[in-house]
Amino acid sequence: MNYQQLTEARRYQISVLLEQGFSIAHIAKCIDCHRSSVYREVKRCQGQSRYQPDIAHKQAVTMRRQSSKYAIPSQRIESIILLLQLDWSPEQISQVLRLVKEPVSYEWIYRYIARDKRRGGKLYRHLRQGHKRYRRGKVEQAPTIKNAVSIDDRPAIVDSRERFGDWEIDTVLGLHGTGSIVTLLERKTRFYLIKKVNSKSAADVTKATIELLMPYKAHVLTITADNGREFAHHQEIAEALDTQVYFAHPYRSCERGANENANGLLRQYVKKGVDLRLVSDELIEFAQNRINYRPKKCLKFKQPAVVFHQLAA
Repeated sequence: MNYQQLTEARRYQISVLLEQGFSIAHIAKCIDCHRSSVYREVKRCQGQSRYQPDIAHKQAVTMRRQSSKYAIPSQRIESIILLLQLDWSPEQISQVLRLVKEPVSYEWIYRYIARDKRRGGKLYRHLRQGHKRYRRGKVEQAPTIKNAVSIDDRPAIVDSRERFGDWEIDTVLGLHGTGSIVTLLERKTRFYLIKKVNSKSAADVTKATIELLMPYKAHVLTITADNGREFAHHQEIAEALDTQVYFAHPYRSCERGANENANGLLRQYVKKGVDLRLVSDELIEFAQNRINYRPKKCLKFKQPAVVFHQLAA
């Protein structure tokens, strides 16, 4: 039998049946409730001359309102607000607080944000809003890249994400003709690197890729790219970083899904269609840090930057 909280009506039934001298087991059967619930209910009222259902119900309501589910300490609320302002999701906040023995459900956090919004607060602005929509058009043949190595030839261990040092690469565009952002993500730790470049040309993208990954050269085993022309100089990247570049199948962004997901997070800070000439390097660095220090569910709510540097040490 599933546990159900006693209602006021059931408490009056308990009172009547107790006065008639029925056993606890019989009362539980009559009100369709587990006998343990009836035992606990009667035991809580042992100090009274007789079981009084109206008083018992008032006590139960008071205890419920004072439980941790309803009463969150002000210090914990301050922590929640701080983490929301760092753009953490309610689920991320809930799981991390649970780890430090300060549990708060993510549903409660969403309700708190809703109440804050009704009062004119701005916490809701830190939630990710909207979903990227993809428009399916005519399938065009992907441009040919010389000496490209297919993802089919990539070591199988890369698929499992068990190995540290396998990367995905992509570019994020702004307003047409205002440049692009090179994005790299390490598959095991979800560590994310980004750099703004003046154009989407192969030369600019190659230069930015080498600059981003050179400090971590010892931890670059493979790089997986799409078939964009900006990756035409892949052999230069492979030689500089002593690695191997592989190319996903055309129109299969799921083969670089972790990078695509991180690019979606980046859009919270660099909106689609923005003039990238107006986006400062400081904002790029700020966005990168925010994303890398958000706990991720796939990492058991650890932070990508922390996990990456632990493995790289």
